[in-house]
Amino acid sequence: MIGSIRLGRARARRIKETGSWGMRWDAFAGSGFHVVLHGRGWLITADDPPRALGQGDVVLAPSGARHGLSHVPRALDDLPPGDMSGKPQPDGHADFEFLCGAYHLEHGQVHEYLLSLPDFIVASPDDGDPELASLVDLLIADLSQAGPGTEATRSALLDLLLVHVLRGWLRTHPGPDWPLVRDPAVVAALRHIHREPHRPWTVSQLSAVVGMSRTAFTRHFTGRMGKPPRVYLTGVRLSQGARLLRETDAPLAVIARQIGYSTEFAFGTAFRREYGISPGRFRDGARTAPVVRNDRHGQSGSTTTTSGFTVR
Repeated sequence: MIGSIRLGRARARRIKETGSWGMRWDAFAGSGFHVVLHGRGWLITADDPPRALGQGDVVLAPSGARHGLSHVPRALDDLPPGDMSGKPQPDGHADFEFLCGAYHLEHGQVHEYLLSLPDFIVASPDDGDPELASLVDLLIADLSQAGPGTEATRSALLDLLLVHVLRGWLRTHPGPDWPLVRDPAVVAALRHIHREPHRPWTVSQLSAVVGMSRTAFTRHFTGRMGKPPRVYLTGVRLSQGARLLRETDAPLAVIARQIGYSTEFAFGTAFRREYGISPGRFRDGARTAPVVRNDRHGQSGSTTTTSGFTVR
């Protein structure tokens, strides 16, 4: 799941508000956070009553649902669009201060696990996770300076923040939203797929290495994972291919072989079917996409105006 959201570009910024304020983020493909640094405000959603937020609260929007923030309870449609232009933030005291950022997926789909979660998860400093507060401090420090590796460190910090929020939520909500895979045969197959996606796996080969008949293995795997083995394998390969396109300069033919496709053409056909864009255009978009930059006041902003997640 973490691998799937990292196909998007991590963006974050620090925002200060004073007096009467409010902002809205429309639905987007990706995941977002809000972390309150100072003051009190309200989380506004389309379906639930406004929820009070205080210092240290972290709001996770796992699948990018439409929402807003405000100094008082208000209707969501009454809030203006959130400003993600990256304009400098004022110095000095503010009534409400938070961090805002997102993994926005320009291509591909939000992972099924994230879609199975509630639209919003709120973590409080009273939940007993001291590491979460430490991660927020590290993210604040990362936003206050620009340097080599900033995009990598920001992505890693946001990954960790997401994991800690989900861990805390799962401790108190161990419901059936997403089945834990305990079937030994399915677990073994997943290990083979993720460790060696480049191997020319067939369903018969996978069933043989886990010691099951092809029919029984397919039934078990599909029942636990929600999709047949072949479809799951294709998703893993293409997700890895997308990451290699974004993070490396390797030729398409090399990437194709690394993830299990015999030719660049076969890789390109499968990639377009999954992401709706050719591998070359996907790579060009990753290179030209706006990045998070820091202004001279030590605040961070994105040049994009797309919806985002907020870390307060």
